[in-house]
Amino acid sequence: MSYQITGAIVNDEGVKYAIVLVNHDVVQNINQNEEAINAYLHIFPGMPIILLGRDWQGKSTYYGQKDIVDYISKIDPQRIPWRRYIISD
Repeated sequence: MSYQITGAIVNDEGVKYAIVLVNHDVVQNINQNEEAINAYLHIFPGMPIILLGRDWQGKSTYYGQKDIVDYISKIDPQRIPWRRYIISD
């Protein structure tokens, strides 16, 4: 069985991290956001993982390592190099 996610690997100023697009509810729930990060660790090994959720108005909310979240929250999400990843179990 396989599924797909929308994500990006970013390398800014020598810091490499992954951003994964998730349901807005996941970013808002402390249990769900930690579970999601743990679920994506094998897809993006060795990288901090940042979750991005958008509410019904399109407002972005990030969750993850604070210094990276502070940095990317100032960037237009359209500039993130998004791609689809197909994950096979």
